[in-house]
Amino acid sequence: MAAPKGKLGELVWEYRVQAAVAVAFVAAAAISISAVGPNLSAVVSFFWPLLLSTAFFLVAVSVLLWISPPPAGDADESGKELIDFVAGCRPEHLVPDAAAAAAVPAVEAPPEPEI
Repeated sequence: MAAPKGKLGELVWEYRVQAAVAVAFVAAAAISISAVGPNLSAVVSFFWPLLLSTAFFLVAVSVLLWISPPPAGDADESGKELIDFVAGCRPEHLVPDAAAAAAVPAVEAPPEPEI
């Protein structure tokens, strides 16, 4: 929500010294980086293999997505079977039937050690 014009002007006037210092700092940083740092051609000549391989990779991904788009349905179910297999959590292990639950005796927790 925008402040009324009068209050915004008062706020800027109140912090005019801090704003001037911030603008001066940003300008000094930009000038010093451009004066001391390398020019754009030096950076591109150093990183051209990385830039070229990244461009090839992005083109390959876009071509593969264009040739074989992902399936439209069951987006949230894709890979669920694989995840269940890796986790060892198959649906038949999640809910025991009543006969199997009655046949398995209850296991009690071991007693707490005394110190």
